[in-house]
Amino acid sequence: IFVELEEVVDGLIHISDLSWSKKIKHPAEFTKIGDKIDVVVLEVDADNRRLSLGHKQLEENPRDVYESLFGVGTVHQGTVANVNDKGATVILPYDVEGFCPMRHLEKEDKSKAKQGDVLDFKVIEFSKDNKKIIVSHTRVHQDNIDAERVKSESEEAKKERATKKTDKKIN
Repeated sequence: IFVELEEVVDGLIHISDLSWSKKIKHPAEFTKIGDKIDVVVLEVDADNRRLSLGHKQLEENPRDVYESLFGVGTVHQGTVANVNDKGATVILPYDVEGFCPMRHLEKEDKSKAKQGDVLDFKVIEFSKDNKKIIVSHTRVHQDNIDAERVKSESEEAKKERATKKTDKKIN
């Protein structure tokens, strides 16, 4: 976006400096000609009389907060927004987008999640620098199955120990 600050000074806001969270493909998605927006000066090029400006820098980077909220291993309810051949975009709390690879879309009944499904998703990767959150629905129910197996194995082990103690006492 080209910004005229005064008659003799021009500034430019790169499209990547408009918003932390929205993927903007064209400035018209964010603002229109004649709109007034607040900006910060990111860089001054005195030789060419140009300023690099930013709008998103007026706010704290939400990814700093997301890093603690969406840590690896945390589980969140999400809505499958769209599905393609590689996986699905999942809308998590606070309108945060995550990506779920196709192999992680399998439900407990072996069917695949589809657009509009509201499911629990486990964060399996978080990269603040690459602005990506990878989630898995499959891991949620696999973890539940694993927990049940561990529980039943520990119950069986307790019974076995009790049986051995009883046998020892009898002997």
